[in-house]
Amino acid sequence: MGLFRRRKQTGAVSGGRPTDRADLDHLENFVRTRRGVEAYIEPRTTVTETTVILIADDGEWTRRRVDGPEGARRFAHRLAIPVYDVRLMGYPQRMRDYNERRKRRPDLF
Repeated sequence: MGLFRRRKQTGAVSGGRPTDRADLDHLENFVRTRRGVEAYIEPRTTVTETTVILIADDGEWTRRRVDGPEGARRFAHRLAIPVYDVRLMGYPQRMRDYNERRKRRPDLF
């Protein structure tokens, strides 16, 4: 009858699509053109693969897909920027403040 058999997961992210070079170029450009950038690793979910979010000292941020947590760490170390796990550290207040400023004054951004 199979009442307690596990069902196959549907809609899960397929196994590890390679990172696009354009994504890495975008991240590198963000680091080169902003001050005080830090990297935060966001874990893989059922909807998205592992991503890295880069947050500048003014709270401006960008997010792109990477090749897993180790790929994010290698990227951050190569560019000599701090890297954190968002599950342990959370998002910095300056990012929330930046989002609030954008919401209140979209004409400035």
